[in-house]
Amino acid sequence: MKQQSGFTLIELVMVIIILGILAATAMPKFVNMKEDAAIAALKGVAGGLSSANTTNYAARSLNAVSGVPIADCSDVANAIEGALAAEYAITASAIVAGQSGSCTLTSTEVSATSPSSAVTFTVTGVN
Repeated sequence: MKQQSGFTLIELVMVIIILGILAATAMPKFVNMKEDAAIAALKGVAGGLSSANTTNYAARSLNAVSGVPIADCSDVANAIEGALAAEYAITASAIVAGQSGSCTLTSTEVSATSPSSAVTFTVTGVN
């Protein structure tokens, strides 16, 4: 009699069950990707605002007609190209010229219960 080789039906079913369990375990990690992406975007925008402020401070310090004056955290939005997207909000806070301060950026795309719902960035005031 000839020997047959291959997998039995029970072995194939067990492999499918194990793959199903692994998929069910990994699924929650990938379900909340939108929140993770929104947090990453929030941090990126905060970094961009901080960078725009640094460039604006340097330009304004060299030539008073270059750049924009920064007297409040929300003034930093005027230092970037284009407008700040509607889902982002900068908490208003006065900044003294020549001094640095922390400003807070929030997004409507990030859940308020998230630990990263608000991100701080540094702003230097300039007349």
